[in-house]
Amino acid sequence: MAARMNHRIADARPRGWLSLLARVAGWLIVLLYAAGVCTIYLLERRAGVANEHPVDDAAQFVGFGAFAVVGAVLVAKRSTNLIGWIMAVVALMMATFRAGGAYATYVMATRGQPDALAVFGSWIGLWFWGLILALAVIYLPLLFPDGRLPSRRWLPVAVLAGIGTLSMVILGALTDTLALDTGVENPRYRIENPIGIEGLGLVEDLPIFGVLNGLLLVGVVGAGVSVVVRFRRSRGVERQQMKWFVYAAALILLAPVVDQLPDFVNGVWFALVLIATSTAIGIAVLRYRLYDIDLVINRTLVYGPLTAMLVLFYLGGVVSLQYVFRTLTGQESQIAIVASTLAIAALFNPLRRRVQAFVDRRFYRRKYDAAKTLAAFGAKLREETDLEALSDELVGVVRSTMQPEHASLWLRPPRDRTMRSGESEAQDV
Repeated sequence: MAARMNHRIADARPRGWLSLLARVAGWLIVLLYAAGVCTIYLLERRAGVANEHPVDDAAQFVGFGAFAVVGAVLVAKRSTNLIGWIMAVVALMMATFRAGGAYATYVMATRGQPDALAVFGSWIGLWFWGLILALAVIYLPLLFPDGRLPSRRWLPVAVLAGIGTLSMVILGALTDTLALDTGVENPRYRIENPIGIEGLGLVEDLPIFGVLNGLLLVGVVGAGVSVVVRFRRSRGVERQQMKWFVYAAALILLAPVVDQLPDFVNGVWFALVLIATSTAIGIAVLRYRLYDIDLVINRTLVYGPLTAMLVLFYLGGVVSLQYVFRTLTGQESQIAIVASTLAIAALFNPLRRRVQAFVDRRFYRRKYDAAKTLAAFGAKLREETDLEALSDELVGVVRSTMQPEHASLWLRPPRDRTMRSGESEAQDV
């Protein structure tokens, strides 16, 4: 007995140390990310670099900051799950490696000659983005939500994507010349790669690029298919986890539309995708308020079309009324805007109820039927006086709405009836 207790205590100590190390690692992830972002800002400002895309940079910092925070929380609380570590590595690479590139830019803009750290910073700037994209776009969805592949059959997808990614990283690291965009008078500095192969240009210019790109495409498509397969096979808690992930990832479908809009909208959309994805992953892995996703989806299906219809109605009303006023009076009037606003206010609740009813009928049919059945039973309950008929109706309602394997109704006997102790009436279905 004593030996067993000592063995259990010995096993518990490493777990406590691992838990402490995980919490420390979580704090370090956030601190290192914040330090990297501040370093990028200060070095670019001192180098006099004109930032031509401030919105894109801010979107990247905020979006990957969400990755860093959620990754840190998952590392601290679910240290055995690879999802948190992947998110943390992606965020840290973005901040620290970009800081290295900013330092190289600062050195070349102010001194004109690179030192060892500047060479290293420009060197990692050639290949780290490919590694980030592979981790975030391929391995994160492929391993979600438990940090493991759906099955061994998906191992070739992970291996092929890894071969393509590592090949691009190695070829990028061996490029003969490192180049930097600075945005100053000499917009591009060139630094010799100390480990580069002479004559080896950018990966995009190599004949093998098509093959490697095909391997990455296999990984991207395989990751997407794995999400669909896992979602269809999932049940219970895992089903809710996949709902969160798919709901957030659905924002990516707006990419073709957003790409046609101004850069400002594109940057904001990119930040929203990263924030929504990281938040959904955090909720799913931690299982915090996991079942709220059904309500979120329901509200999205209702208020998305509702907002679109109200906006179209408002714009159509304003344009139509302005046309009428120009025809009658020869000038525009603010009455059109006021009338359209009042019409929107009057239409909001009726239109919302209609959209909600349509969504319930189309996507939540079982819940909709159950609500209708309970409403009908409530109306009958106010009118029915026959206790036996009401009992049969109640059992039928429970059976049709909750669908149990067995339903029973036990009625307490009236006081004026003489029955033996413990005896009661029952109706079974």
